[in-house]
Amino acid sequence: MRDVLYLEEREQAETLLKPQRIEVLRQLAEPRTCTEVAARLEQTPQRVYYHVKQLVAAGLAEQVTTRQVRGITEGIYRAVARSYWLSPRLVGRIGGARRASDELSLGYLLDLMEEVQADVAALDRTAPELPSIGVSGEIRVPAERRQEFLHDLRSTLQDLFTRYGGAEGDAFKLAVACYPKGDTDE
Repeated sequence: MRDVLYLEEREQAETLLKPQRIEVLRQLAEPRTCTEVAARLEQTPQRVYYHVKQLVAAGLAEQVTTRQVRGITEGIYRAVARSYWLSPRLVGRIGGARRASDELSLGYLLDLMEEVQADVAALDRTAPELPSIGVSGEIRVPAERRQEFLHDLRSTLQDLFTRYGGAEGDAFKLAVACYPKGDTDE
């Protein structure tokens, strides 16, 4: 079972984004028959079987084996991933084109996060080593020093890109996002 399945196909998203199917998929975190899932969800096996077949057809679940029960062959199914990420491209944007050079816009930040999401989802999680780091924190910048802060941040990153931007060694992608923190006191 994969850790993450990144969904870029509309048909997969449409199959997944039905409350009943999400519940069925949660039950398939462990290999189970439709009868077992139906009992857990208090549904009929036929109804669960219909949803499981839709999930299998969309590549979101798989049949891992079968077993004989009173002369009937029963399929045992499992979700193909622990988590499912939907590409923001499935929804798309409304409105005109955005300038690619507008690094301070919310649209640019959304594009950057989509790119990071796709890159992380594509990593080979079976590799013996995935050298990576995630850093998150909160800083406070007075309004009158905002431009100074942005200049310092850009200069620091440019220095890193210059120092480590050669053609030799392992390639790493660095993405930095800075955005106003929402009010979480409510």
